[in-house]
Amino acid sequence: MSGLSQHPLVSKAEEVADEVLRRTKTILPTLARLCLISTFLEDGIRMYFQWNEQREYMDISWGCGKFLATMFVIINLFGQLGGCFMVLLRWKVDIACALLFGIVCMQTVAYSILWDLQFLFRNLALIGALLLVLAESRQEGKSLFAGVPTLGDNKPKSYLQLTGRILLVFMFATLLRVEFSFMQILQNVVGSVLMLLVTVGYKTKLSALILVVWLSFLNFYLNCWWTIPGYKAMRDFLKYDFFQTLSVIGGLMMVVSLGPGGVSMDEHKKKW
Repeated sequence: MSGLSQHPLVSKAEEVADEVLRRTKTILPTLARLCLISTFLEDGIRMYFQWNEQREYMDISWGCGKFLATMFVIINLFGQLGGCFMVLLRWKVDIACALLFGIVCMQTVAYSILWDLQFLFRNLALIGALLLVLAESRQEGKSLFAGVPTLGDNKPKSYLQLTGRILLVFMFATLLRVEFSFMQILQNVVGSVLMLLVTVGYKTKLSALILVVWLSFLNFYLNCWWTIPGYKAMRDFLKYDFFQTLSVIGGLMMVVSLGPGGVSMDEHKKKW
């Protein structure tokens, strides 16, 4: 991979990425969190406007009765909206992430997502994004003297970043297709290479930034739910995909903002 790092095109791309980061460093973390919580925010609002439909769906699907179906909707409504505002305000972020993590797990079971690999992979990517929010909120170990940098790695934060990066790539596994058109083959190859680079933490910020741009383009192109009439069921499916993908984009922005962490090839290169 040393040849890759010395390639003029890669070096130029890294310079461009560094310039983008310098110009956006003050807003990137906030934008990342806003994108990341978007799917929870949208779903929480949907629970309010589709209160009766959601209760009836749960009651019919599970035969759990009106009370438990109502409790399911209430937990989703207040849990998601409350967790979103806590993340945005950076207040009790660990509790907020645990709350949203619980919502993801509950919905995985309630909507039988566990048996649908595509939806399961997307939920795993969503959990990865939450772990990166948690990593961002972790304060560095306290220094013995004020203003003196702390020596050593913050291992819990590094492992959170590693796990978050690994889970994020599950989103791209859902985009791979066994097709033999030029564009699909190109998408499969480029996507797989970038996923691998983000996973192992090599050229992490550049790889994650390219994935942000690429996935944003695909999201607005493939999941343009606003073009579908409201009475068609496809609108809700595309809307769900759009906001889930937007949350993963937020997770990737967090990778760009935070860097790969201590458990990565980029970090180990500094010691070589």
